[in-house]
Amino acid sequence: MKIDFANLPLAYKDHKEEFDNAVAGVLENANYIMGEPVSRLEKTLEQFTGAKHAISCSSGTDALLLAMMAIDIQPGDEIITSPFTFVATAETIAFLKAKPVFVDIDESSYNIDVTKIEEKITSRTKAIMPVSLFGQIAEMDVINEIARKHNLYVIEDAAQSFGATYKGKKSCNLSTFACTSFFPAKPLGCFGDGGAVFTNDDLFAEKIKSLRLHGQSERYHHKYIGMGGRLDTLQAEILNVKLKYYQNDIDNRQRVAGEYDKNLAGIVNTPKICEDYSSVWAQYSIRVNNRTQVAAKLKEAGIPTAIHYPKPLHLQECFDYLNYKNGDFSVAEKISNEILSLPMNPYLKREEIEFISHNLKSIIL
Repeated sequence: MKIDFANLPLAYKDHKEEFDNAVAGVLENANYIMGEPVSRLEKTLEQFTGAKHAISCSSGTDALLLAMMAIDIQPGDEIITSPFTFVATAETIAFLKAKPVFVDIDESSYNIDVTKIEEKITSRTKAIMPVSLFGQIAEMDVINEIARKHNLYVIEDAAQSFGATYKGKKSCNLSTFACTSFFPAKPLGCFGDGGAVFTNDDLFAEKIKSLRLHGQSERYHHKYIGMGGRLDTLQAEILNVKLKYYQNDIDNRQRVAGEYDKNLAGIVNTPKICEDYSSVWAQYSIRVNNRTQVAAKLKEAGIPTAIHYPKPLHLQECFDYLNYKNGDFSVAEKISNEILSLPMNPYLKREEIEFISHNLKSIIL
């Protein structure tokens, strides 16, 4: 048996006729930039999340930039975030010449440890950027309360959690801003790059719409320094098709995770899903002590794996200037050394999950 990690080919074949017709329609209209499918997608995203405004853009990375540009982040400003995430989270902060200030993660959820945020706030702190990692939302009520107390903005990095719920509300409708990614391997992925910014603030929404179009207020009149950050019409139309079936995909991801949990109970550690939360399982990640050997033996059996993430951000060379060192964030470092992601997609069959689980148990036990 050979397992596909994300099974993107099947994601296309599953709705091939609809995708082909949607793409053909865009090609026939030749309105490749900001065509009607873009505004239609944004309305659907608003309905899905409950957020007042969804502003599509060119990537999840650019979504983070747009949110920070909307609040006028300046060189020397500080933004508190997690060291255990994809580099874009902190990279975008540094790109604007602001300072990423890291806080260690909670060992049960792998999200930012909310008990350690407040001690990192200074007079230069402008925002908190929690990451809703692996599909589970961070502890947003606590984070929002800290932000209110200190007059800070909250930007949820929801690149991996679109569709997840927190106490009855959806990811991307829980804070001042939320940013998600439609990278192909994400739970809701297009067939290229794409992203979106969400906010309930009318003024910020209008500013972000301008910023993604080179700061333009009307044609060739530029109010802000912005970027070329629009979502292609083709990708918007792909997402319009996929969104119709997305809740079913979420249900299937949760089914797959549940079957993994049942098969691997007591064998490996996985992130704990908190009460009143639901995860969209962007990854199904376990922790093992002898990761290299486990991954190699699974590969021999035709089972692909991935490591999300092998080195926390505070130890990455690009952040050497921040002067962090080994031991500064012990939980993130520990999990980075043990984390291993198993195949996760809505198309995994029970026999495939049992095959993966059987091979993993035979290696570990």
